[in-house]
Amino acid sequence: MRGIELSLATEADIAFVMAAERQEGFDLSVGRWERERHLAALQSDSYRYFIGRIAGALIGFVIVRDWGSPEYVTYIKRIVVTDPGKGLGRALLAKVIDRIFADTEAFRVWLGVFPENERAQRAYRAIGFRDEGISRGAAFFYGRHRDELVMAVLRPEWRSAAP
Repeated sequence: MRGIELSLATEADIAFVMAAERQEGFDLSVGRWERERHLAALQSDSYRYFIGRIAGALIGFVIVRDWGSPEYVTYIKRIVVTDPGKGLGRALLAKVIDRIFADTEAFRVWLGVFPENERAQRAYRAIGFRDEGISRGAAFFYGRHRDELVMAVLRPEWRSAAP
């Protein structure tokens, strides 16, 4: 989607990140962290926080972990848009994947999504992610372990399938 501007988050953006991840219904599908955990991740060399804007208006964020990993594998920890269901998340994530492959030597970018979150799965598949299988009990949410569908895109696939 044209018009999405991508920037690295600063400490000043954490209030937006926290408000976005606290939208109704996101607690069980996206997760949320407290300010201290976000600040620690933001200051870590292995994390990158990307903020998406359209015409200057904040539309969402993506947290990337394992930036510059010596194994050449990068993990999408969290993606949130403030107005879901309109293609903004898909477009924002595509911009972040472009940035990962441009700025690092990552060969593989992966994420986990809850099996019941079919809308997110469709969005990820639409930009080139492929299902790899179920990681049983991989997510610990609200005192219980939940399964995640692991999805990934490889650098050679991205070159040929990028939107």
